[in-house]
Amino acid sequence: MAENKMGPNIGAGAGGFAKLVQKSLNRAQEKVMQKLGKNMETKDEQFEQYSQNLLKQQNDGGRLFKEVKAYFSAVKVMHETSKRLSQTLRDVYEPDWQGGEDLSVIMESEDLLWNDYEEKLADQIVRTMENYTGQFHEVKERVAKRGRKLVDYDSSRHHLEALQNAKKKDDAKITKELPRRCRQVTQRALEMTRTPRIHLVSFTR
Repeated sequence: MAENKMGPNIGAGAGGFAKLVQKSLNRAQEKVMQKLGKNMETKDEQFEQYSQNLLKQQNDGGRLFKEVKAYFSAVKVMHETSKRLSQTLRDVYEPDWQGGEDLSVIMESEDLLWNDYEEKLADQIVRTMENYTGQFHEVKERVAKRGRKLVDYDSSRHHLEALQNAKKKDDAKITKELPRRCRQVTQRALEMTRTPRIHLVSFTR
């Protein structure tokens, strides 16, 4: 009983894996043909410009975030140093020295100012940069997926062109199977090309 229940699931999993392998092979073959100049690659110069802007923003954002974190760490060190200096002043201050009664108030006020500065830095700068740089991974994943779908589109388009230009045409396959497949791949590719473009336009301007 258990084997019968597992059988269809295993078969479905194997079938899905085989499709993924075939899709990867088709993409690799298409890319090789494009690099050799055998197949024409679909280009979107405006999108490529957005992609370059995205990469530049990611690099610049990463550098800036690194310096922001270093600055924040230095501020925390300065705060601790200031507290140790204040404590040392408290320890060495003689009771008969002028202004001794104000020393504690001054040190407490200074500590409050440091705490307030750290909180504002963390909230307004560090977290803002963290959220900003955290967006790049998702957007780059969308761009990469769009690139894969575009390769699928080119592969299907070139396959159809090859069948149409063949000496012995398989008319049934041309008129039924491949146009349907090409339409499906084309539609998915178009959807993927539009969505990342919207994200990139808003992200890179």
